[in-house]
Amino acid sequence: MPLALPPALVDALPLLHAAAVATGLLLYVALTHSGRQRRAPASAMAWVIALVAFPYLALPAYLLFGTRKLAHARTTIDPPPSTQDATATWALALTRGLDLPPARRCASIVLDDDGPRALQSLLALLDDAARSIDIEMFLFRDDAVGLQVADALARARARGVDVRVLLDGVGAFAGRRRSLRMLRRAGAAIRWFSPLKLRPQFARDNLRDHRKLVIVDDRALWSGGRNLAREYFLDAPDAPAWHDLSVVVEGGVVVDAVAGFARDWAMAGGEPAPISPIARTDADGPLAQLLPSGPDRRDDTAYGLFLGAIHRADTRVLLATPYFVPDDALQLALVLAARRGVQVELLLPAGSNHALADIARERSLRELAAAGARIRLLPRMLHAKALVIDSGLASCGSINFDGRSLFLNYELNVLFHDAVQIQALAHWFTARRTESSTYVARAPGWWRDVGEGLVRSVGFQL
Repeated sequence: MPLALPPALVDALPLLHAAAVATGLLLYVALTHSGRQRRAPASAMAWVIALVAFPYLALPAYLLFGTRKLAHARTTIDPPPSTQDATATWALALTRGLDLPPARRCASIVLDDDGPRALQSLLALLDDAARSIDIEMFLFRDDAVGLQVADALARARARGVDVRVLLDGVGAFAGRRRSLRMLRRAGAAIRWFSPLKLRPQFARDNLRDHRKLVIVDDRALWSGGRNLAREYFLDAPDAPAWHDLSVVVEGGVVVDAVAGFARDWAMAGGEPAPISPIARTDADGPLAQLLPSGPDRRDDTAYGLFLGAIHRADTRVLLATPYFVPDDALQLALVLAARRGVQVELLLPAGSNHALADIARERSLRELAAAGARIRLLPRMLHAKALVIDSGLASCGSINFDGRSLFLNYELNVLFHDAVQIQALAHWFTARRTESSTYVARAPGWWRDVGEGLVRSVGFQL
């Protein structure tokens, strides 16, 4: 006798069939999409297993967080400069292979590690603006620094200067209403990069704009690691200002910054990207280059450059970062460099503003210390991100040495190819070394070891 199904179940069969078909199609699309995201093998395998084993949980998570790359075509860039210093040839070849904007001769480059002086440099640039000011920033607070910048923008608007401000939708979320009122009073045009919405963008809400740049009259660029907030510049009664770096560039690479900002501004407004400006050739001056990294680049440009440069190092690798959570390949590159006699030196905060990052770094630090690397800890917060490789390449900007910064965020560094800027960053390392203490590796207990593994695998692998 055939088994009779309950009438309610019979009525629901078409709906169940449609749900099964839809789930299967979504799984197929998600798995196919995941294969084009150029993830590390471990991360890709984790997503595939989760999508197959727990589709009803993993599918919504993938739809929210699964996209990592938005661009797939390489761009056409200018040929490399004909005047290449012999010590920088390998670095220029590497950056060209990664499809970066070309190295350009700049009128001037000034590095600044002093917070008050960096703020005055920024305010002076804003007060000198005659035509335009473009700002792209992760944080723009209405505190002692943000208010001074907003006042300078208001003065610029009174002179007829066009002001555009692009802020990350999550980075500025906590103080968004106050920042919005402050900037609107200043007369700025404001856009929010990937803001939080009730209806999120497909899989892109995990991709944040961490770039930090101010462009004045398309001639000068202010960039680095500093957000527009008090702690990056000025001491407070109960807390000293953070260690950080910023750079002011005149001419040269500013044209690439202008083109990059235009693309990001268009992306935030849903517009087509404008035509890139024509580069102006500087006959002389220091050689520099922009290092944009993020979902809008086909390759993981910062990751590829750092990995290749560390493997290429012959004498020294100086690395400063607030958050040190390298993947296996970067960790192995640093360990092998230390073992072959390269001076590998890390400069980190003794305790950063993110406790999970401090826990996650311990396994890597113990292994590096055992390999002979020198690890120095600063007593107050270090927010600078800098790298010096031999005498041929140096870098500073917004890129941290962790998975989120290297694989998910929109980031921007400035690369230096000339001895003056490279030595300036190396001297900055030397000065910070005198303020620091030596890291002492300690074997973890069982619970600590398990906790470190969980934090590394869960907190930094999306």
